[in-house]
Amino acid sequence: MRGTILYGAHDVRCEEVPEPQIVRPTDAIIRLSASCICGSDLWPFRGLNEITSPLAMGHEYCGIVEEVGNAVTTVKPGQFVVGSFCLSDNTCPHYRFGFQSSCQQREFMTGAQAPLARVSLADGTLVATPEIPSDDLIPHLLAASDVLGTGWYAADAARVQPGSTVAVVGDGAVGLMGVLAAKQIGAARIIAMSRHKARQELALEFGATDIVSERGDDGVARIKTLTNGIGADAVLECVGMKESMMQAIHSARPGAMIGYVGVPHGVELDGQELFFSQIGMLGGPAPVRRFLPHLIDLVLQRKIVPGKVFDLSLPLADVAEGYRAMDERRAIKTLLRV
Repeated sequence: MRGTILYGAHDVRCEEVPEPQIVRPTDAIIRLSASCICGSDLWPFRGLNEITSPLAMGHEYCGIVEEVGNAVTTVKPGQFVVGSFCLSDNTCPHYRFGFQSSCQQREFMTGAQAPLARVSLADGTLVATPEIPSDDLIPHLLAASDVLGTGWYAADAARVQPGSTVAVVGDGAVGLMGVLAAKQIGAARIIAMSRHKARQELALEFGATDIVSERGDDGVARIKTLTNGIGADAVLECVGMKESMMQAIHSARPGAMIGYVGVPHGVELDGQELFFSQIGMLGGPAPVRRFLPHLIDLVLQRKIVPGKVFDLSLPLADVAEGYRAMDERRAIKTLLRV
């Protein structure tokens, strides 16, 4: 089959790769209904993560189970499933606290920008839908595999409450999903920080009440103005850069929480500043598996349409253009037809 391999900075190719096989009895093989490119894929694509050997790309997936190992009991061939980018057994002590993404057996999904993918720890990772969904729901279910679950975790970690004021730093797919999540949880005011018209419009559609186009100190000042000098009750940091993290911290009121889900690059925090800011922080790799049943149900009931973040659709053979389009901010998120 053909799959996506990253060789180095700006060198991503669709080429012949071996079809995945059952390796362990806890494995499943999935035939993907669609795949996509994640914003986090851009870090190695840009050369900001070291690449020591060719990487099989892709960690967002949904599709039909083709085969399972002899230890798999919760899913079976022919079922439609959605899984998390973090693979977990869903039984370790961290599961009981809702942190499957810190599973003691944790693995990270790879190789999902292809027609077939191997999912290890299938029983703990995959969630089957009651029936095969209609084609128009596929993009929305695919979003649940990572970007929607990550945005939802940002809102959950920031302790968004009904009636609260929320600021969202970052207008990529995860930030936009954070807006959607905050709206679903019941936030009264959602301030989306964005400079890009198409992303601003989508943020408003997902539930944003205010758009702040300024960045850095100017962006913080604008949020303070909008909140009568107080700051936001909850802040979602969805970028992972030092500027975005500082913007999140300075936009939060004392006693607020920051949910940070942007993979950090060059972020260093000052202990004294954190001490006197009196804010809380929780983040890291999203425990998407915790939220999957609820998110899948919202999609199947057509209460949310997270797949609208896919504003570019390409065949898998054109995956390199999908990476370039996202890198150059010509696309929010690329759907790959496999």
